Amino acid sequence: MELDEIRRQRVKKLTDLAAKGFAVFGGKFAKDSEISQLLVNFKEGQPVNLAGRVIANRLHGKAAFLDIEDCSGKIQVYIKQDLLSADGWTVFSFLDIGDIIGIKGELFKTRTGEPTVKVTELIMLSKSLSPLPEKWHGLKDIEIRYRQRYVDLIANKEVKKIFQRRSRIISFIRTWLDSKGFLEVETPMLHPIPGGARGKPFKSLHQEYDMEVYLRIAPELYLKRLLVGGLEKVYEINRSFRNEGVSTRHNPEFTMLEVYQAYADYEDMMVLTQDIVCGLSKELFGSFKFTYQGKEIDVTPPWRRKSFAQVVKEKFDVNPDDDASKIVKKLAERNLKISGQDKLSRSALMKIVEDHLEGGGQFNPVFFLDYFSQLSPLAKRKQDNPLLAERFELFVGGMEIANAYSELNDPLEQRKRLEEDLKDNKEGTIDEDFLSALEYGMPPAGGLGIGIDRLVMLLTDSASIREVIFFPLLRPQTK
Repeated sequence: MELDEIRRQRVKKLTDLAAKGFAVFGGKFAKDSEISQLLVNFKEGQPVNLAGRVIANRLHGKAAFLDIEDCSGKIQVYIKQDLLSADGWTVFSFLDIGDIIGIKGELFKTRTGEPTVKVTELIMLSKSLSPLPEKWHGLKDIEIRYRQRYVDLIANKEVKKIFQRRSRIISFIRTWLDSKGFLEVETPMLHPIPGGARGKPFKSLHQEYDMEVYLRIAPELYLKRLLVGGLEKVYEINRSFRNEGVSTRHNPEFTMLEVYQAYADYEDMMVLTQDIVCGLSKELFGSFKFTYQGKEIDVTPPWRRKSFAQVVKEKFDVNPDDDASKIVKKLAERNLKISGQDKLSRSALMKIVEDHLEGGGQFNPVFFLDYFSQLSPLAKRKQDNPLLAERFELFVGGMEIANAYSELNDPLEQRKRLEEDLKDNKEGTIDEDFLSALEYGMPPAGGLGIGIDRLVMLLTDSASIREVIFFPLLRPQTK
């Protein structure tokens, strides 16, 4: 049957039921428990009030078995005409798969031992006009799944589990940081100038002030202002935005954890990162081992460390003081193709190198250290080698998961570094208020950013970032 015809029939049921005086879209219904709780603590004869969506209907003359589902699970319910009021039976006669109902009754077990609710009252709470995907096939079209996540969540139970785990991951991180004395804060999402990280911003206009504003690329500079103000341990689980490409690992709107700790450095951030990920692994899997995309990942500490500077020297003969033209030449000699190379900045070229390395082909955690200072304008230089920064990036499962620095807190050096960075980043802007804040004195600090979406990908065995974002940005549909 065509979808339009199914919808037409359901609309007719709706209007016919409403004409009989029934509220087709009901109001409050007093549930007294969730289905999963009833199944775990099953007690025959217990009275129950439940609400949920009808996902199956097996008719047997003047009786029927339905399956209803709430956010916690599903249960079978038994409908029989002589157990229901006339109104309840009328509502039942208009039911379709997908309708949301409220029921009252008592628990019992069928001859086969299946926990069931014997229904004595039934009301309609919401009539479903669009049919759910076919029971045994679910919703498989990826494009439809992402555009209609609400249907995806109904049809594909594993999808609901991914997002339940996402919530559990974020809750664990919050609890862990809170227990260590970190203060959760909120900083602006609308910025007067773009800053805090490399990236092309989304731009808008604030009408009252007649000023251009930018969706934040990163909260870093505002969080460091809080260190200046005397808050020594802060974190923010933030939404950030970059007006750039879309891929299996990139979405224009994404979630980051940023953590700043006064009187610490990037070594402390390595310990903190390792503790969070290992704690999550134990919490979710009961061990330091889990599977991602068919390969076992072992996060047993301590994690390996590799020198980025050494790797790019060995693979590409690139040095920390090479300019863009030298890097282009050396990459070309090693058949690493670069399109539009005359327009690429030094940092963009190094990003190509970084992406090519993809974590050194390692699935287990690897800290990459010794990033070039010229690529790290907000990080302290290493005292024994000023060409390198006190910075690391964490790769797990071949993905960059985290980035951290020993934060530069010298206002004069910071200004110089930002001015040098402008030569490479023509669209950049110096945040004068941030530099003014540093003039008041910022304690030495370690700063950390963890990509929450990628971390959730890793811990839910999801191949694409779109699988772990409820409503990813999609290209407009063509008619």
